[in-house]
Amino acid sequence: MRKIGKEVLLLGTFNLNPRNGEGAFVRLRDGSILYAFTEYCSESWDDHAQARISCVKSYDEGETWSEREILLTKGANDLNIMSVSFVRMQNGNIGILYLVKSKKNGKLLCMPYFRYSADECRSWSQPVSCIPKDGYYVVNNDRIVSLVGGRIMFPAARHGETGETLKAGIAQFYYSDDYGNTWQKTEEDVYSPYQDSVGLQEPGIYEYEDGRLWAWFRTGYGYQYQSFSDDGGNKWTSPVPNFHFSSPDSPMQVKKLSDFSVAVFNPIAMSCVNAAGEIWKSAKRTPYVLCVSKNDGKTFDSTGITLANGKTLPFNESCFYIEDDFENSYCYPAVIETKDGFLIAYYHSNGTNICLNAGKITKVLREEIGI
Repeated sequence: MRKIGKEVLLLGTFNLNPRNGEGAFVRLRDGSILYAFTEYCSESWDDHAQARISCVKSYDEGETWSEREILLTKGANDLNIMSVSFVRMQNGNIGILYLVKSKKNGKLLCMPYFRYSADECRSWSQPVSCIPKDGYYVVNNDRIVSLVGGRIMFPAARHGETGETLKAGIAQFYYSDDYGNTWQKTEEDVYSPYQDSVGLQEPGIYEYEDGRLWAWFRTGYGYQYQSFSDDGGNKWTSPVPNFHFSSPDSPMQVKKLSDFSVAVFNPIAMSCVNAAGEIWKSAKRTPYVLCVSKNDGKTFDSTGITLANGKTLPFNESCFYIEDDFENSYCYPAVIETKDGFLIAYYHSNGTNICLNAGKITKVLREEIGI
């Protein structure tokens, strides 16, 4: 595989800022690109430690970036806010989706909230809770989508009302037909085919040009699993592995751009031979690769054929390295198109033994991937 892209921003960590990541991009009407991310602002980088949503802005297609500014802060009784997604809605407003973590009656809660901005992210409406029942709902960064008909939708992994130990993930899908003022759950949840403590985690969704929906899920089973819906997300096929996307217990992102689509993931076939581990003793999320689809995400490889007996897979030959340093690890990508290519933001371990450390933005030119 050939390495592509160049670093255009590293959001490094320092005292009382041990973690920067889980971000999303949005293009503003003045042509600039805003990138918002979770900025941890205490001594702890733990998922439930104090954090806010901060942002940087670029006026030159991601080549240079402004200084950080605070975009949203947590409520007085919340543990943190994190994991931001943006959507440009068909009424012209920008929607923002994020998670609020808190404790209630001794239980740890993680709830998605939605706001909108009518003035290009300068001010925001009052927050709307997207799910009425308290629980622990994981919604990854850069996950909300605007469907062709105007509906906005996001996937969530429900882990239930819990103490400190999370239950296996159950995939759910929530939508709004009134620009985020009210939210409903689709008819059918998606369950893992296995009875274990992992389940289907950190789902994403992609709408094909014909309206069919594709959902994918982080799992502990060696691959990203997938499911499909022909009716707008009400009913889903049984989840099965996508054998092109081998994966450790790490999320994937698939993003539709103007005339092509990209998928970003960690191939387990390469990382599993690396003896190094993260601070929680699991294998490193390394390397980081990107593959391209020129047919609306239906295929991401050149032949659709995999070879046995240790031969090079045609799929791997059509991938590119975003990061090829196996000493570091990378996860939680976000993608946006630029005039000359696209930007990818993600966590970078930055020389530490935890991938949830610095935030990095890499720029890839169209010519690098043959588009």
